[in-house]
Amino acid sequence: MQTLEHLAFERAKALEEPYLRAHFPKSIAEAREFKPIVRSRVLGSHVLAVAQTRIECAWAAYVDAVPGWNHQAEEQHVLQHGDKLQESVARALFPNFEGVPYAD
Repeated sequence: MQTLEHLAFERAKALEEPYLRAHFPKSIAEAREFKPIVRSRVLGSHVLAVAQTRIECAWAAYVDAVPGWNHQAEEQHVLQHGDKLQESVARALFPNFEGVPYAD
């Protein structure tokens, strides 16, 4: 009996960029250990864009107003409450995720 592989594992194995290919899980065991990559871009002293990878071999970026005192500490707020960026804008801000599908 042949076991079907999850689509996310297939996508991860097909990524061309070695760092990202190694990052995304390609098995259930690796999925249990997955930790997302989080990157941010300051768009103004009080505006922060944050991108985060997802376990399903995808990523998304969000933007929100923040107090601006500590952008690193404000990343989680943006991920939880920010507005999702359009894919074209997100890809322009975070080109290092090239080749990785943008989450729906």
